[in-house]
Amino acid sequence: MKQQVTLLGATGSIGTQTLAVMAEHPERYEVFALAAGKNWQLLAQQCLQWQPQQAIMVCPEAAQALRQFVQAEQLDIQVRHGLDAMAEAASAPVVDTVVAAIVGAQGVRPTLAAVEAGKRILLANKEALVVAGQLFMDAVAQHQAELIPLDSEHNAIFQCLPPQGIDAGVNKLWLTASGGPFRGFSAEQLARVTPAMALKHPNWSMGQKISVDSASLMNKGLELIEACWLFGVPESQVEVLVHPESVVHSMVEYVDGSVLAQLGSPDMRTPIACALAWPERITSGAPQLNLAEVAKLRFEAPDDDLFPSLKLARQAMVTGGTAAAVLNAGNEVAVAAFLQHRLSFQGIFNVVTDCLNKVPVAQATTLDTLMQADLLAREHAEQLISQGSLR
Repeated sequence: MKQQVTLLGATGSIGTQTLAVMAEHPERYEVFALAAGKNWQLLAQQCLQWQPQQAIMVCPEAAQALRQFVQAEQLDIQVRHGLDAMAEAASAPVVDTVVAAIVGAQGVRPTLAAVEAGKRILLANKEALVVAGQLFMDAVAQHQAELIPLDSEHNAIFQCLPPQGIDAGVNKLWLTASGGPFRGFSAEQLARVTPAMALKHPNWSMGQKISVDSASLMNKGLELIEACWLFGVPESQVEVLVHPESVVHSMVEYVDGSVLAQLGSPDMRTPIACALAWPERITSGAPQLNLAEVAKLRFEAPDDDLFPSLKLARQAMVTGGTAAAVLNAGNEVAVAAFLQHRLSFQGIFNVVTDCLNKVPVAQATTLDTLMQADLLAREHAEQLISQGSLR
């Protein structure tokens, strides 16, 4: 029997690469639903290739354009719109696997719906854990969902952990970071960077928001929070190393001094293939790693003064409650403003810091509480940016 897959975020970098891996194994996988934000043109082409039962857009206007395309092509595909429709497609009884690859906090509700339906979830939407970590992991346990991380770093840790789990002699988890395009920059150089410069990642092909997060190391800060929830460790047990080659994706350090690392070419198809077929292994289409060509592997400590994202992420984890939701929301607004040339690169750190220090923190008891904190942080961040006081 083919696995029935719902792909949330089908038109993004993770989504398109997931479909590329699935296309290598048409005998194993079938698409039940494809979901995206507003890029209906690309989703239309994916519908032609994959013939899903459902196609869903967040944007109503994009959904209408896609609906007209589907009708013109006489495709037997139900076109829907909205996050509720995504949640229903993620929790449909026929679905075996849900790929959660929507960028940002809007991916939390449909991903949580998949959890509550007890699905196998391949998680690339780190905000689901950053925003709703305790609620999310409690729901995974309650509904016996299977959670496999799709991010290359967390997938690497997943592969290197012992079968018995984190308590079987694990000392630390090590996340690696490429350092982004601004590794080694001075404060004066950072003050002059542009969105175009931030989008030129040296190793990975990613979407705009994640590329900027990688340049600021906020992506690694969010991954630190995600690792704490995924693997059940405090932030003090997660360390970060800058590794420019992006060959060692992450490591697990044991109390006996052993360090297990997962290595591979910097290509997201590798962790995607690992997660799709786990515990089996399938070809991914990614190039095989040639260490002789790589020649050397470098590691260095991150510069927390120039790139304070990791310190801010640790502050949010120590504070607890809705603090991580505030961190994430402030960063999303700041990154969007940077891409629109309304905020400087260093202004991103200033906005997130101000949000963490001034937006009230509440107990993260319900998803509504977390979404309210998210909204307050977005309003605070937008006000700061509009005033131009933290550029």
